[in-house]
Amino acid sequence: MKKLTVIAILLALAGASGEVWSCTTFLMSGKHTPDGRPLLFKNRDTGTLDNALVYFTDGKYDYIGIVDSKESWKREVWGGLNSAGFAIMNTAAYNNNTGDTTKLSDREGEVMKMALATCATLADFEKMLTGMPKPIGVDANFGVIDAHGGAAYYETGNFGFKKIDANDPAIAPFGLLIRTNHSFTGNPEVGFGYIRYAAASEALNTALAQKELDPQYIINNLSRNLNHSLTKINLRENLPASADDATFTYFEDYIPRPSTASVMLVVGAAKGEDPANAMMWTLTGFPLTTVAVPVWVSAGREMPAVVSMKDNLHAPLCDAGMALKRRLFPIKRGSGPKYLNVAMLLNRENTGILQKLAPVENEIFIRTAQLVTTMPPKGKQQKEMILEHYKWIDSYIIQSYRELFGLEVR
Repeated sequence: MKKLTVIAILLALAGASGEVWSCTTFLMSGKHTPDGRPLLFKNRDTGTLDNALVYFTDGKYDYIGIVDSKESWKREVWGGLNSAGFAIMNTAAYNNNTGDTTKLSDREGEVMKMALATCATLADFEKMLTGMPKPIGVDANFGVIDAHGGAAYYETGNFGFKKIDANDPAIAPFGLLIRTNHSFTGNPEVGFGYIRYAAASEALNTALAQKELDPQYIINNLSRNLNHSLTKINLRENLPASADDATFTYFEDYIPRPSTASVMLVVGAAKGEDPANAMMWTLTGFPLTTVAVPVWVSAGREMPAVVSMKDNLHAPLCDAGMALKRRLFPIKRGSGPKYLNVAMLLNRENTGILQKLAPVENEIFIRTAQLVTTMPPKGKQQKEMILEHYKWIDSYIIQSYRELFGLEVR
């Protein structure tokens, strides 16, 4: 009986771990995108739900990174883009170190920070991993793109890595690779995220077939994907009548989850293009209650204030998103935090939180597209235009959240 109890506890802990670190990611070679620019996407799940953007100048390359809003933020980065057009992200894998008793672990954020500070190419990253003292202290799928046509996952354990190349037609005939919380080269019976992997595969293959690979489509159809691949429940169907028609559903194993803290989508520079053209869309906070904001490393330290870390270590938009998230998950006792009130998110009166935010975000995408088509590829004028766009974004988001929800994004 005691042995069974211990096993049950271990399984519960494994389940909790998989639940907390449940990122969903993909990358795509520029050879298969309409404009030749590679894509790198991460829907981040973590136990630290307050995230912010920081501009770093502590390495060979300047870089923008997603960080946890806590005192250790300077040591770890959970995805980002640097001035060389190099971008990186990760998912926890859980099956690269099977049988390994190494105690050193959870160094993925340190590895990504080091890579952003020092790497310009996939070759640089491979050299960095190879040269690091072993054990590295990771069990991860690192997704990487660069400004030279590179795009690959590195399924990495404590003592080595295996490269999965998005430019290899035998592996990725359409240049697309997806990873959740298991490595394909690891033990197939171990890991997490298989249900989310199926949902992401369906959404992305549909996007490929329809040639819908623009950032707005990707963010809405991945970060806000409300299709459950196992139960076939689609929360966008059979909507409640109004926001007052409380309708609760168990919200697990969708791509967005109660543990989702941020989203990044890097649109890299095409091969031969100036790395200054690479940019990153971010949802700094819960994706069902925040809006996408674009940033460029080439614009320098100043970023939109709504997504930047303040003196209190928080980003204002993330805080506002958390306030709205509490309206979606109002039950705090027992398992209540896992139950979403769908009526507050979406309803037939079109007064749900996500429905109110849709036109706000749409305007940001429209104006950003106009900016991208008119600004020069690099230089002082490009920076000035981006900074002016940032000012508009801050003002527009602050005004929108105040008018729509009575929240101050400051």
